[in-house]
Amino acid sequence: MATLAQAPASDSTEAPARTEAPRGRWRRHLPPYIAISPYYILFAAFGAFPVFFSFYLSFHDWDGIGSMKFVGLRQYYWLLHDSVFWHSIVNTFEIWFMSTVPMLFLALVLAFLLHSQVRYSAAWRVAYFIPNVTSMVAMTIVFGSVFAQAGLANSLLKAVGVDGIGWLTSSLGIKSAISLMVIWRWVGYNALIFLAGLQAIPNELFEAARVDGASSRQVLFRVVVPQLRPVILFAIITSTIGGLQIFTESQVLFYSDDPGTAGGPGQEGMTIVLYLWQKSFNDLQFGYGAAMGWILFALIAVFAVINWRLVSGGDRDDRRGIPLLRKGGRNGR
Repeated sequence: MATLAQAPASDSTEAPARTEAPRGRWRRHLPPYIAISPYYILFAAFGAFPVFFSFYLSFHDWDGIGSMKFVGLRQYYWLLHDSVFWHSIVNTFEIWFMSTVPMLFLALVLAFLLHSQVRYSAAWRVAYFIPNVTSMVAMTIVFGSVFAQAGLANSLLKAVGVDGIGWLTSSLGIKSAISLMVIWRWVGYNALIFLAGLQAIPNELFEAARVDGASSRQVLFRVVVPQLRPVILFAIITSTIGGLQIFTESQVLFYSDDPGTAGGPGQEGMTIVLYLWQKSFNDLQFGYGAAMGWILFALIAVFAVINWRLVSGGDRDDRRGIPLLRKGGRNGR
C-alpha cells in the first residue's frame, strides 16, 4: 500500500524533467545547425530559388526588364512547333551517341590497362586527367585550328593519302569534331572512375580467372564488367547528363550573334543548351528559354531512368562470382 501511495508523487516530480528535455536537446543541437546554415542559405538563394523561379517563368513572357505576362502553356506549345528546337534535339542526341559510347568503352579499356602492373601508372593517371581540368574554351579554340580546312587533322589525312574532311562545314564533320572534343575531355575522368571501381574488386577473382585460363578479353568482359555494373551505371548516367547539356564546344567553335548561323553551317552543331542560350540571352525570351530548360530536364530524367533499367536489369548474380568459364575457359564445361 505504501508503494502504491508513493507512485503518483514520483510521476509529478518527473513531469517537469520531460518538458524541459526538448529544450535542452534543441539548445545542444542549435550550434551545429548554425554552423552549417550558410550552406543552406546559399543553396536556397542560388540553387533552390532559381529552379522554382525558372518553372514559374516558363509560364510567362518576359524580356528580363519589363513586367511579366502570363501565357500559360503557350511557351511549351510554341516549343513543340519550333523546327529549330527539334533540330537541336536531333543534333544533341547524335553528338551524345557519337561521343558517349566510344568514350565509356575507351575509358573502361584504359582503366583495365592502368589496373595492370604497368610502369609509371601514377604519371599516366595524371596525364589522363589533365584534359578534364583544362579550360574548355581555350582547348576549343585549339581544336578549331586543328579541324580547320588546312588544319592539322586534314594535313595528317592527306599525308596517308586520304582526302581532307570538312570538319567544320559538313554535318558529319561538325558532329565528329564536337564528339572528339567531348571524348578528349572526359575519357580520362571516366577512366579514373572505373579504375577506382576496379581496385575494389577482390584480387581472388582475377587469380581464379587466370587459373581457369581466361584471356585478357575474357577477364575484361566476364569479370570486370559484371563487377563494375554499379560504377558503369554511375558513369553512364553522369555522361548522359553532361552529354545532353553540351554547350561550350558548339558555342566557341561556331560563335555567332546571328541565330540563323549559330551552330555552324546548317545549324548542324546547334544543341539544346546552345539554342536555349540563344533564345534567352540573344532574343531576350527568358520564358521561352525556361520552358526549354524544363523540357531538357524531362529528357535527361527519362534517359537516366532508361539507362538505369538497361544497365541494372541484368543477372544480378554476376556480382557474386565469375560468370566466365561456362565456355571458352580451359576448365569450362
